[in-house]
Amino acid sequence: MNLQQSYQTGKLLIGDIELESGDILTNVEVAYEKSGSVSGETVLVCHALTGDQYAIGTAAAPGWWNGLLQPGGFIDTNRYAVITCNVLGGCDGTTSALSVDPSSNSRYAAAFPAITIRDMVIVQRLALQKLGISHLKAVIGGSLGGMQVLEWGVMYPEFMDVLIPLAATPYVSDYAIAYNHLAKTAIISDPDWKEGNYPADRPPAAGLGIARMAGMLTYRSDHQYNERFQRAASRRKDAAYEVESYLDYQGEKLVNRFDANCYLSLLEAMNSHDIGRGRGGWQAAAKRMEAIVLTFGFSRDLLYPPEEIERFAALIPGARHVNVETIYGHDGFLLEFDKWGHHIRDVLQQPMKIL
Repeated sequence: MNLQQSYQTGKLLIGDIELESGDILTNVEVAYEKSGSVSGETVLVCHALTGDQYAIGTAAAPGWWNGLLQPGGFIDTNRYAVITCNVLGGCDGTTSALSVDPSSNSRYAAAFPAITIRDMVIVQRLALQKLGISHLKAVIGGSLGGMQVLEWGVMYPEFMDVLIPLAATPYVSDYAIAYNHLAKTAIISDPDWKEGNYPADRPPAAGLGIARMAGMLTYRSDHQYNERFQRAASRRKDAAYEVESYLDYQGEKLVNRFDANCYLSLLEAMNSHDIGRGRGGWQAAAKRMEAIVLTFGFSRDLLYPPEEIERFAALIPGARHVNVETIYGHDGFLLEFDKWGHHIRDVLQQPMKIL
């Protein structure tokens, strides 16, 4: 075990790429975080919809998955190097709607081309090449991150030893697309939307806030909401109940850190997710995977039901599936690590051979 640690963040210039749509993106940049063992095997972490590259973070600003990624942790940063890239289309430094379009010398805004999960994975692959990484111990991620993990397994089956998708099905259901449509409608109905060409100092804040509220209703279960709030009265003057204040707060918080065009771009990418598209169906695509597969489903997950994930895992020889019982629903992959993190530690240390 190598105890020599490093921490770095930065940007990588990837150059021009052709998207799945056929559009060309020029001067693509990727923002990343690299932490952990200096000489250990590399684990790639893929983030969710409103996540970023700061999965580990620092002592002063802990990252969104630092409970899983730490020295001696379930993904032991004394043993492994951990890399997270801000996804293509995200708003934390990677090329997106916030970037300058060289052809117009202004922000892409609503003109940013449509992207897919496959485009995100291609960009990550190029970023790893820039970092001199030719093989991964594992690729892991939840939700939108889990979609990327699945595409990694199909697109580059020999590139990693282990695939760990959490709270992600092989394709996005109509139910999930319906919620994404609700979020999209809230944003584009905001008077400040202006066809996506809003000024930076006046975004469609109300619409984006409502979109986030709709999302929060699907990320947690009804049981968790009822147990947490219990019809408590709000201390705010603009809300009668504490649950209303909570949703308002979540909407306001996202508006302060996320861009509406980026949000829509990523929603559309999620809607396009189907590992079987153009590959003869998801069952055929799943059989392309050569890495060891460990899947996780979380009870009460409205968007990505655990039974659907288990059905997917059953098609892959030697795959392991874990059903996590939780009141949190979809957000279970961000919480209660002691319930399920040991499965990840075990598969990384003693991976099961595929027969």
